[in-house]
Amino acid sequence: MPEVLLIVGLLTAIFVGYNIGGSTTGPAFGPAVGANVITKVTAAALMSVFFFIGAYTIGPEVVETLGKDLVESTSIFTLRTNAAVLFFIGGALFVGNYAGVPASTSMTAVGAISALGFATGELNWDILGEVVIWWVVAPIIGFWVAGVVGRYFYPRINAWIAIEGDQQGDPMIAIDRSGLVPQFRFRADGDRREMTGALIVVAIGCLMGFASGTSNIANAIAPIYGTGDVNMTTLILLGCGAVAVGSFTIARRTLDTLGSDITNLPLTAAIVVAVISSGIVVTLSWLGIPASFVVIATMSIVGLGWGRATRTTTLSGVRAGEETPVSVGALTAEEEGERSPKIGEEEPEDIPQASDLFDPSTTARVILMQNIVPAISTVGAYLTFRFIPIFGF
Repeated sequence: MPEVLLIVGLLTAIFVGYNIGGSTTGPAFGPAVGANVITKVTAAALMSVFFFIGAYTIGPEVVETLGKDLVESTSIFTLRTNAAVLFFIGGALFVGNYAGVPASTSMTAVGAISALGFATGELNWDILGEVVIWWVVAPIIGFWVAGVVGRYFYPRINAWIAIEGDQQGDPMIAIDRSGLVPQFRFRADGDRREMTGALIVVAIGCLMGFASGTSNIANAIAPIYGTGDVNMTTLILLGCGAVAVGSFTIARRTLDTLGSDITNLPLTAAIVVAVISSGIVVTLSWLGIPASFVVIATMSIVGLGWGRATRTTTLSGVRAGEETPVSVGALTAEEEGERSPKIGEEEPEDIPQASDLFDPSTTARVILMQNIVPAISTVGAYLTFRFIPIFGF
């Protein structure tokens, strides 16, 4: 029986890793894919490599501590409870991935483990409270910082960078697999500044993939490792392999959602989102908080889209009762030698429309699902451990 439970636990851990790959690849490389810097296949390959590096180097520290601080006693982690916890984590994440919405792996995993601790009376409420407070504050910070940048500074940044991703042509960076060793290939018509910006946004995506590996590998393997039946290296390799499969398959849906469905994301916007998101994630990691970078990155994209959309306004009474859409940027242009066009002089096709920059319906679906998925994991796990007798609590 213990061998059967261990096999079930390992299979469930693989399922969790698969869904981690699906839910975290989008926030890390969605901006780069949306701006047509790299393809989805390249994004999956980079995510797999850098997730493994993070999991193998720093990940073991997180695996060691995940099951100790959140609960008062680790005796509640058994093969049976671990299999159930991983089942609810993987199942809830699969719901989000199937809907094309990347959910927070950390929130989903902490929710399931907290449910186990609550059902058994072993939950450390102080640690949970500290984590939850940061989970609420961090996405709000990301939204408003990105919103302010989108509304007041984006045109100036865009003029400085002077990059627009060509979403219809070939990607700026691709992997050439014609030789024995795969190599990066740059698009022939890209200028130096454009290539520099492309490399920056890809590098930041790699950083976020690395950060994901340091924290999220624990969500898949920590409960199994706590039993002492499988060594750390084997579990890391198993979990990273599952993450890679998820990155190449189900992550395509979340890449679409975060790369193009929420907001029209040119390369400049991709860089802004990546810088804001990675900065917040690194800061939280430095503070020892398990960062929900899925939610932070998503809300940064939403905030930037909202900020850019609110630059477009309508002024009435300009032409005898007509309503003429006017870009706020046109009214606040301050570049030397640049003349702000008079009201009514703008060409309609040159004015960004709010619907092109920010999709409220998709945004609402994303935010709703990112709350539903952890709720499914938490409520399902609590009801199972509280009322099903086979767990012995």
